[in-house]
Amino acid sequence: MSPEARLRKRVLVVEDDDILRGAMRLLLQWEGYRVACARHGREALERLRTADPPSLILLDLMMPVLDGWEFRRQQKRDPALASIPVVVVSGADAKEWLDAAGHVQKPFQPEELLQAIRGVG
Repeated sequence: MSPEARLRKRVLVVEDDDILRGAMRLLLQWEGYRVACARHGREALERLRTADPPSLILLDLMMPVLDGWEFRRQQKRDPALASIPVVVVSGADAKEWLDAAGHVQKPFQPEELLQAIRGVG
Protein backbone atom coordinates (compact mmCIF):
# COMPACT_ATOMS: atom_id res chain seq x y z
CA MET A 1 0.00 0.00 0.00
CA SER A 2 1.33 3.41 -0.92
CA PRO A 3 2.00 6.02 1.78
CA GLU A 4 -0.85 8.10 0.35
CA ALA A 5 -3.29 5.21 0.68
CA ARG A 6 -2.22 4.55 4.29
CA LEU A 7 -2.83 8.20 5.17
CA ARG A 8 -6.41 7.78 4.00
CA LYS A 9 -6.81 4.63 6.09
CA ARG A 10 -8.14 5.34 9.58
CA VAL A 11 -7.64 2.77 12.34
CA LEU A 12 -9.37 2.61 15.72
CA VAL A 13 -7.28 0.83 18.37
CA VAL A 14 -9.43 -0.55 21.22
CA GLU A 15 -7.04 -1.63 23.97
CA ASP A 16 -7.17 -1.15 27.75
CA ASP A 17 -3.42 -1.41 28.36
CA ASP A 18 -2.07 2.16 28.18
CA ILE A 19 1.46 1.16 27.18
CA LEU A 20 0.40 -1.28 24.48
CA ARG A 21 -2.24 1.11 23.14
CA GLY A 22 0.37 3.87 22.91
CA ALA A 23 2.89 1.58 21.21
CA MET A 24 0.30 0.44 18.67
CA ARG A 25 -0.62 4.07 17.98
CA LEU A 26 3.02 5.04 17.41
CA LEU A 27 3.69 2.03 15.18
CA LEU A 28 0.66 2.72 13.02
CA GLN A 29 1.35 6.45 12.79
CA TRP A 30 4.94 5.67 11.84
CA GLU A 31 3.55 3.50 9.03
CA GLY A 32 1.36 6.38 7.85
CA TYR A 33 -2.04 5.42 9.27
CA ARG A 34 -4.39 7.88 10.95
CA VAL A 35 -5.08 6.46 14.41
CA ALA A 36 -7.74 6.96 17.07
CA CYS A 37 -7.79 5.04 20.34
CA ALA A 38 -10.30 3.82 22.92
CA ARG A 39 -9.64 2.24 26.33
CA HIS A 40 -12.61 -0.15 26.26
CA GLY A 41 -15.58 -1.19 24.18
CA ARG A 42 -18.00 1.42 25.47
CA GLU A 43 -15.59 4.25 24.66
CA ALA A 44 -15.04 2.71 21.22
CA LEU A 45 -18.78 2.57 20.49
CA GLU A 46 -19.19 6.19 21.59
CA ARG A 47 -16.32 7.24 19.33
CA LEU A 48 -17.71 5.27 16.39
CA ARG A 49 -21.12 6.87 16.77
CA THR A 50 -19.81 10.46 16.98
CA ALA A 51 -16.82 10.57 14.61
CA ASP A 52 -16.00 9.60 11.05
CA PRO A 53 -15.85 5.80 10.88
CA PRO A 54 -12.46 4.13 10.66
CA SER A 55 -11.44 1.77 7.88
CA LEU A 56 -10.47 -0.86 10.45
CA ILE A 57 -10.82 -1.65 14.16
CA LEU A 58 -8.06 -3.37 16.14
CA LEU A 59 -9.88 -4.98 19.07
CA ASP A 60 -8.65 -6.43 22.33
CA LEU A 61 -11.08 -8.90 23.94
CA MET A 62 -10.32 -8.75 27.65
CA MET A 63 -11.13 -5.19 28.78
CA PRO A 64 -13.03 -3.55 31.63
CA VAL A 65 -16.33 -1.68 31.24
CA LEU A 66 -17.30 -3.39 27.95
CA ASP A 67 -15.20 -6.31 26.72
CA GLY A 68 -14.37 -7.10 23.13
CA TRP A 69 -16.95 -9.86 22.77
CA GLU A 70 -19.81 -7.57 23.80
CA PHE A 71 -18.39 -4.70 21.73
CA ARG A 72 -18.41 -6.96 18.67
CA ARG A 73 -22.00 -8.09 19.32
CA GLN A 74 -23.16 -4.49 19.55
CA GLN A 75 -21.12 -3.45 16.52
CA LYS A 76 -22.65 -6.20 14.39
CA ARG A 77 -26.19 -5.20 15.46
CA ASP A 78 -25.67 -1.57 14.40
CA PRO A 79 -26.14 -1.18 10.62
CA ALA A 80 -23.95 1.94 10.59
CA LEU A 81 -21.04 0.05 12.19
CA ALA A 82 -21.48 -3.57 11.14
CA SER A 83 -19.43 -3.36 7.95
CA ILE A 84 -16.27 -1.98 9.61
CA PRO A 85 -13.72 -4.82 9.57
CA VAL A 86 -12.20 -5.96 12.86
CA VAL A 87 -8.84 -7.54 13.58
CA VAL A 88 -8.83 -9.13 17.03
CA VAL A 89 -5.61 -8.46 18.96
CA SER A 90 -5.75 -10.51 22.13
CA GLY A 91 -4.02 -12.96 24.39
CA ALA A 92 -7.39 -14.57 25.09
CA ASP A 93 -7.67 -18.19 24.03
CA ALA A 94 -10.69 -17.58 21.84
CA LYS A 95 -11.59 -20.43 19.50
CA GLU A 96 -13.98 -18.23 17.58
CA TRP A 97 -12.61 -14.90 16.38
CA LEU A 98 -16.02 -13.22 16.34
CA ASP A 99 -16.36 -13.23 12.57
CA ALA A 100 -13.29 -11.01 12.44
CA ALA A 101 -11.28 -10.12 9.35
CA GLY A 102 -8.17 -11.39 11.12
CA HIS A 103 -6.47 -11.92 14.44
CA VAL A 104 -3.12 -11.34 16.10
CA GLN A 105 -2.17 -13.33 19.18
CA LYS A 106 -0.55 -11.38 22.04
CA PRO A 107 2.31 -11.03 22.57
CA PHE A 108 3.10 -10.12 18.99
CA GLN A 109 5.88 -8.63 16.90
CA PRO A 110 5.16 -5.31 15.17
CA GLU A 111 5.37 -6.91 11.73
CA GLU A 112 2.67 -9.46 12.69
CA LEU A 113 0.26 -6.63 13.45
CA LEU A 114 1.13 -4.81 10.24
CA GLN A 115 0.64 -7.97 8.17
CA ALA A 116 -2.79 -8.54 9.70
CA ILE A 117 -3.78 -4.97 8.88
CA ARG A 118 -2.49 -5.24 5.33
CA GLY A 119 -4.39 -8.52 4.95
CA VAL A 120 -7.67 -6.69 5.39
CA GLY A 121 -6.97 -4.63 2.29
